[in-house]
Amino acid sequence: MGIYEELQARGLLAQLTDADEIRDLINNGKATFYIGFDPTADSLHVGHFMALCLMKRLQEAGNKPIALIGGGTAMIGDPSGRTDMRSMMTKETIEHNCECFKKQMSRFIDFSEGKALMVNNADWLLDLNYVEFIRDVGACFSVNNMLRAECYKQRMEKGLSFLEFNYMIMQSYDFLELYKRYGCNMQFGGDDQWSNMLGGTDLIRRKLSKDAYAMTITLLMNSEGKKMGKTQKGAVWLDPNKTTPFEFYQYWRNVDDADVLKCLRMLTFLPLEQIEEMDSWEGSQLNEAKEILAYELTNLVHGEEEAGKAKEASRALFSGGVSSENMPTVTLKEADFKDGRIDILGILVAAGMVNSRSDARRAVDQGGVTVKGEKISDVKASYTKEDIAAEEFIVKKGKKSFKKILV
Repeated sequence: MGIYEELQARGLLAQLTDADEIRDLINNGKATFYIGFDPTADSLHVGHFMALCLMKRLQEAGNKPIALIGGGTAMIGDPSGRTDMRSMMTKETIEHNCECFKKQMSRFIDFSEGKALMVNNADWLLDLNYVEFIRDVGACFSVNNMLRAECYKQRMEKGLSFLEFNYMIMQSYDFLELYKRYGCNMQFGGDDQWSNMLGGTDLIRRKLSKDAYAMTITLLMNSEGKKMGKTQKGAVWLDPNKTTPFEFYQYWRNVDDADVLKCLRMLTFLPLEQIEEMDSWEGSQLNEAKEILAYELTNLVHGEEEAGKAKEASRALFSGGVSSENMPTVTLKEADFKDGRIDILGILVAAGMVNSRSDARRAVDQGGVTVKGEKISDVKASYTKEDIAAEEFIVKKGKKSFKKILV
């Protein structure tokens, strides 16, 4: 099985332009491909995970990845998948986020000895002469076709700024520049990027040659991968200071039963044969499959030691025992206390276990909250600093969420 066939078997390929040529290039290690990452935060999240794993797979098959950091396009903001305009970021914030991305990507991609490249589209976008650019590149785009693109359709009712309207042209121009500078002959992206990517392929063929190698493949990174990066309380980050290794492990340990095999195929590097054997697993075996998924992905992002610690702490939680070692902790601040006390609702909110006091009240009323192993039935239950500091103060909500509270 070549890498192309493996990507198909893992459910990663959604749409392609030139299937036979793409198969030949990547199976023979002849592809120089890019995936773009707009630095809208100071950490990658698990919505980027599929793209990073794909780059690693293709590099191991002999292909050359280019990680394109969108220092230039981030100045505009991608309207894809948005119902409103993104917040404008300063140049300094974008540069800081780019540096954070570089460190995290190095865990997945080998940048040594020219095996991969990391480039920033600010290098060519920020110094463009606008009139020359519009005359040279803008003339290749039909406004009618652009307005039919899915990335713009959902914004037309609420309003699409002219600033954002430029994003497709900028992303297409990225592919042209990468082709000319580095021989980049392939681009990958999520299915929400399909229109933008086709624009880049068409631009290369119009500006250079109809026979110019310019392939596009889209992955299920929007409908399948990007939704993996969101929880009820926000993104699951790859930065351990934003999402701890334990929380990262628990996120994957708690995926829906129906998604376990899908995640194993798409995101882990386990042999497909081993994954297919799990297809008939049920009950406790399905929990074992979730453990395997959580461990493999935590190992990829945080290393073997942290993955082992998270696995041990998680097993203690699911077995009904409590192990304070490696347990996620929350330190209460002086402002959290009123007249020297904090009630259980305040603790749940401060610990990030609920979004509001009303959510906390419902959790207590439903009998789903325990403190130090004892069920809490009184929503007015409160504690002093001394109560919390006297012994391990462990709060648990439901079967899967728990925190050690410190002062």
